[in-house]
Amino acid sequence: MDLMIKNIRNKFGFARIPLVASVGFPFIVASNAFFFSDNVPFNRPFIDGVIARMTKDDEKARSAFTAARAEQEKIVQAQPNYGPALCVLGLIDAGLGRKEEALREGRRAVELLPVEKDSMNGTNMVKYLAVIAAWLGDKDLACEQLASVIRRPSSLSYGQLKLLPFWDPLRGDPRFEKLVASLAPK
Repeated sequence: MDLMIKNIRNKFGFARIPLVASVGFPFIVASNAFFFSDNVPFNRPFIDGVIARMTKDDEKARSAFTAARAEQEKIVQAQPNYGPALCVLGLIDAGLGRKEEALREGRRAVELLPVEKDSMNGTNMVKYLAVIAAWLGDKDLACEQLASVIRRPSSLSYGQLKLLPFWDPLRGDPRFEKLVASLAPK
């Protein structure tokens, strides 16, 4: 187990991230649930931005998301019809507070990779559109998209909704809490 953790830290550079140094394995598990299980390529500055956002360091988050955006724009320009890349750009723009762009990119990613065409990856696009909406304060859209994901087979779990900080903007909303409860072990 320790060798596996060391390899993950080295592969993704997590050992250099202060948050990981302080929380260790739980962060790796949590980040794996979001970053590495969905065939969606997140760049390192995006991950840095999410970590800074989690630790309430707005300046670092903005800087990291700005760097992530520069990288991601190149990918989207090279592959304008690749839903996962556009989805990541939407998440980055949500992190930067660019509401209109983020929602447009998230919705376009869902259009490019619909659930009917690809049940797993399409569902991931919907899940990330929910994250985009949550980060931007659009709780109605976020809960609507989450409800759509939960109705289908997906990688979204009770533990992810209950524990991961990406969903913090929705906590306390009765609709979100009902969705979380619907996934709870029985």
